[in-house]
Amino acid sequence: MILQPIGRVESPLLDRASAPRQGDEGAPEAWLVFEPAVATGLRDLQVGEEVLLLTWLDQASRDVLCVHPRGDRSRPEMGVFSTRSPDRPNPIGLHRVEIAAIEGLRVRVRNLEAIDGTPILDLKPVLGSER
Repeated sequence: MILQPIGRVESPLLDRASAPRQGDEGAPEAWLVFEPAVATGLRDLQVGEEVLLLTWLDQASRDVLCVHPRGDRSRPEMGVFSTRSPDRPNPIGLHRVEIAAIEGLRVRVRNLEAIDGTPILDLKPVLGSER
């Protein structure tokens, strides 16, 4: 299996420690910067639309199978597949974001907790939209 990033995140979040756990917990706006090869796929995106962004959490640990939810050691450990931990065998990030602006290959989004430089794998409409 080969995954090719289609773009990268540009964010003021520079490291994992500065990123909120979820996008709706104070994440700043960020830019999604796409490769020219996927430009046609971006053509029908609209400001105000919510989309699901799939990223590759390239700074995640891939050998983690159990975590304390939200890093809280007072909570019992859980299997990683029952959590939203970025550390997991295949660290694919799933982010529900709102499009705030579109400028060519650059899409500004709200509620993205991914850090600067995170590879973008895909973008999909939220189910229930009219597509």
